[in-house]
Amino acid sequence: MHRAQQRQAVLLGHLSSAAASAAEQHTIAAQPTAAGDSAAYERRAVAEDDVVIVSSCRTALCKAKRGGFKDTPVDDLIAAVLKETIRRTGVEPEAVGDVCFGSVMGPSSQRANECRIAMFLAGFPESVPVHTVNRQCSSGLQAIAQTAASIRAGYYTIGIAGGVESMTTNPMAWEGAVNPRVAESQCAQDCLLPMGLTSENVASQYGVSRETQDAFAARSHRLAAAAQAAGKFKAEIVPVATVLKDPKTGEEKRVVIDADDGIRADATPASLGQLKPVFKKGGTTTAGNSSQVTDGAAATMLMTRREAVRRGLPILGIFRSFAAVGVPPAVMGIGPAVAIPAAVEMAGLSLDDIDVYEINEAFASQATYSVDKLGLDIDKVNPNGGAIALGHPLGCTGARQTATLLYEMQRRGKGARFGVVSMCIGSGMGAAAVFERGGEVDNPPRGPVASQLAGLSRDAQVA
Repeated sequence: MHRAQQRQAVLLGHLSSAAASAAEQHTIAAQPTAAGDSAAYERRAVAEDDVVIVSSCRTALCKAKRGGFKDTPVDDLIAAVLKETIRRTGVEPEAVGDVCFGSVMGPSSQRANECRIAMFLAGFPESVPVHTVNRQCSSGLQAIAQTAASIRAGYYTIGIAGGVESMTTNPMAWEGAVNPRVAESQCAQDCLLPMGLTSENVASQYGVSRETQDAFAARSHRLAAAAQAAGKFKAEIVPVATVLKDPKTGEEKRVVIDADDGIRADATPASLGQLKPVFKKGGTTTAGNSSQVTDGAAATMLMTRREAVRRGLPILGIFRSFAAVGVPPAVMGIGPAVAIPAAVEMAGLSLDDIDVYEINEAFASQATYSVDKLGLDIDKVNPNGGAIALGHPLGCTGARQTATLLYEMQRRGKGARFGVVSMCIGSGMGAAAVFERGGEVDNPPRGPVASQLAGLSRDAQVA
């Protein structure tokens, strides 16, 4: 019995020593972080299976029916960004595991075929597959998230995701009859509301005044004009050689389109205030404080960090999280206010950790509401303008926002570690994704940030 007690005492001693050693290894200490910020999450070495972005580009965004791409076929827009993606990265086309493009208005089967045609025009071999995805206004971002998920699942190592829309060729319209059973559900009925009326609903339900909307719209134009004048969009825009046809004579003129053409540098709250409501008598939503209908395309190349390092490719950004949520269809514009917190928490962060937000400006009413609801610093939101000034080519927007965000974060360096892309979605949804600036040396855990912050200061670190 005495010997048994001795053996038990020795065993307990070993366990106590191991526990003490483990406790010492997890001592909380305040230390400067690798990125020079004060985000409260564990610092550790990079993961080779991180999904990273090595290229993100777009065409210029041009006014539908009147702008630079009014006579440009959709497959030419897609081919332009695919070809540029290969040129920028030097990745051999046959190494791409899949291509995914978001598109909303184009006929589904035809648009999928146009994407396949565009691949061949861009020099891809027949061995590389392609498919399209449609989650309405978030389709471009959904394509990126879907490609990132496929890479994480091990389906392939390199993928290209993007989006395209020609609202010249495919204007917004309902095809076919409406199911009479829609009358049985208010939400089903609300799915058929014109988007402008959902903007009016947001404005009236949440008290967003006409003056506030016009001021937000003028800000978008002012910031976009300043960014364009400073050359901030040049790195993300792919010049496209195309033709413009004279509508009266039919004469064709060869041109190169390399600048967004919807920005109005002279827009002011006063000038926008002169415009009449277009969706509801006595309403507050006008053509001036709504997004523009637009033509354009964008593409992003993603791969594992391991592959990027092997190829010696600079990392533009790291894909951290994605969330899609549902909201009432009648006020679909509030989607970002719900989606952003979900994506940020999924990344193990808090809203305070986000340095730049790209929130789609479908309407000034819903964008303003989302910013105010989340208590965001307006200076962090759309610092280079948004869809009110640049345009909203539905299927392209999420991919375009991603390019704009990543280049803005690169310009800021250590002043911008994390960024968010988000948008509302017709029929009552919202989507958001979190990106980390490339070149960082650690990555945050996936768990909810709230559990990590319990009892810790902002600068506390688990060693």
